[in-house]
Amino acid sequence: MTNTEVRQSIHQTRVIFTGIQSYQTVYQSMREFTARRTSTTEDQIWVLQHYPVYTIGSNNSNAQRPQSSIPFIETDRGGQITYHAPGQLIIYLLLDLTRRKLGIRHLVENLEKAIISLLDQYAIKAITRSGFPGVYVEHAKIASVGLRVRNGCCYHGISLNVNMDLSPFEDIVICGEKNLKATQVSNLKGPDTCEQLGLPLIHLIDLRLNLDLL
Repeated sequence: MTNTEVRQSIHQTRVIFTGIQSYQTVYQSMREFTARRTSTTEDQIWVLQHYPVYTIGSNNSNAQRPQSSIPFIETDRGGQITYHAPGQLIIYLLLDLTRRKLGIRHLVENLEKAIISLLDQYAIKAITRSGFPGVYVEHAKIASVGLRVRNGCCYHGISLNVNMDLSPFEDIVICGEKNLKATQVSNLKGPDTCEQLGLPLIHLIDLRLNLDLL
């Protein structure tokens, strides 16, 4: 590979669709990918769904666990407890923030804005809330954002509720607010499959972050 080809590749981002995956498997893969990165490792975006699982961020590991048979996994991402299942769109961003000169706050804000722009295309009026990462529709949460930065590189990402069983959210305290509920795109007269929303959302993220998708 020539020097020009190397310079081009490190500023591009490969998008990988993996279907429905075990959270533990993908979590381990993200950590391993990030740990072995070099200065020329390409950035990647992983698009997928998870089998049912509760996950919790590292700074909330003492939170009360739901009384449920659904697996519960402690992670190293930011954020509080949340729930994943088929019908929820997951986009993990494995980016070299230092190389891209991206700050974590700028990244989070633009991920939220991309989700809001996507929902606006379906006449779903979504907002952000100061001090509470994620995206909300009226008094319900529709998308979560949680990232981890290691050696200037991020992993984890965003989840958007599309068409899933929301009842397991009733067994957790969303964002630490007892009265906060979960909602989803299909309940708001939007598309009902993750496949309809995955690529459009990735392209909106690319427009904001200039990821040069492969």
